[in-house]
Amino acid sequence: MYIIEMRNITKEFPGIIANDDITLQLKRNEIHALLGENGAGKSTLMSVLFGLYKPEKGRIFKNDEEVNITGPGDANLLGIGMVHQHFKLVHNFTVLENIVLGVETTKSGILQMKEAREKVLALSKRYGFDIDIDKEVRHISVGMQQRVEILKMLYRDNEILIFDEPTAVLTPQEIEALMKTMKNMAAEGKSILFITHKLDEIMQVADRCSVLRKGRMIGTVDVASTSKEELSEMMVGRKVALSLDKEEARVGETILKVRNLCQQGTKYGSGKNKLKDISFDVKAGEILCIAGIEGNGQTDLVYALTGLEGIDSGEIFMEGNSITKAKIRQRTESGIAHIPEDRHKHGLVLNYSLAYNTILQTYYTSAFQKNGFLRRPTIMEHAKNLINRFDIRSGQGEETITRSMSGGNQQKIILAREIDRDPKLLIAVQPTRGLDVGAIEYIHKQLLAQRDSGKAVLLISLELEEVMNVSDRILVMYEGEIVADVDPKQVTFQELGLYMSGAKRDEVVVV
Repeated sequence: MYIIEMRNITKEFPGIIANDDITLQLKRNEIHALLGENGAGKSTLMSVLFGLYKPEKGRIFKNDEEVNITGPGDANLLGIGMVHQHFKLVHNFTVLENIVLGVETTKSGILQMKEAREKVLALSKRYGFDIDIDKEVRHISVGMQQRVEILKMLYRDNEILIFDEPTAVLTPQEIEALMKTMKNMAAEGKSILFITHKLDEIMQVADRCSVLRKGRMIGTVDVASTSKEELSEMMVGRKVALSLDKEEARVGETILKVRNLCQQGTKYGSGKNKLKDISFDVKAGEILCIAGIEGNGQTDLVYALTGLEGIDSGEIFMEGNSITKAKIRQRTESGIAHIPEDRHKHGLVLNYSLAYNTILQTYYTSAFQKNGFLRRPTIMEHAKNLINRFDIRSGQGEETITRSMSGGNQQKIILAREIDRDPKLLIAVQPTRGLDVGAIEYIHKQLLAQRDSGKAVLLISLELEEVMNVSDRILVMYEGEIVADVDPKQVTFQELGLYMSGAKRDEVVVV
């Protein structure tokens, strides 16, 4: 008997069948991974189970009894909880207020929080969540926000837990802690559905794995008897290179030169870590990676380079010309392209069409406007070309509203837009965050193609495998400083981790 069985689920959206006759079975006390490319239908299927979408066809059973889930309220009553990829929290509420929101206890119209506080503190201690429940959510880290979402499910005594891309925004240390928490919850009787793109995580914690491709169920396998290579081939329908095959870099002239950059925290970044006397060069024909645990100044540095935030002292040069005081458009026109860390906040206008998102930095040029009016036919044709060149998948082509697209295809829009401008320097910040192995392989090849065509690439990444696999040179940031300049061929994962944690540092000399 299965605790949850979804039989023959079909869910359609305009121009696309997101779930095509899918059957999924969850055993009691198991961790069941759901794997697939971006846009394969994983989140849609889980949204059907949680009551966010109503399927056109199919039935849902709990413990062999058919249930009718018309909304998240019904799901919660059935013991089903969900942690969404983009957290559903009220940022100016406290942690405790967010956890009890929707299931509050009141007396004469007044909130009764004593019992709730005791229960939340007990749950937090039981699962090793070191969290201040009186802090407002806007003042806690992304990893802590995820713990709040997990506590919301545990507070409601949910026995079926859905995690949608739970590690997409976490540091390596937070990921390790989450994996341990999931194992503990399964051991205590919870049943977990776990959407992920990361094969290592599936191999580490999942009992079984179901693979979706283009809205259809490809199959379910026991994780113990399969391999990452087999899972990736099931997912994309072909063999995927899990490591990047690249030639030695042919390094040219200095493109970006940064000298003695100092900053007292940013408006948009963490504000916690300052930039302390940052100096480095990025040369044509190389991929320079800045590694570090999130919140150690990488975001502040990118905002300083791209003009999103000012600096207190220091200088920035592009091809020998100072852009220290240049505005954002001037920096863009000097040859800087930027794949931002948060594609929703800084990369796209989600309510615009795919086509209009491809011209956000070039709409004012003669190619796309005449006498102040946008040249719509030209813009549409331009978008069609990028769709074909970069394999961007969408239900309604260039007219598709960007908000409705999968994360991987949203990322491809940004990549296409930035590379199409033929930049001299590509700043790529977490370019593969939340993407599947096929999309990761594609983006890594695009970064390598930029390098091999003589462009300079500045990669900022939290993913140690990506750092080691893609970069030609690695700088490590810790608390706003560069503490190491190392060769990926000569440094180990363990040594890199020591630099990132601040346990080791080198005297860094800029050449």
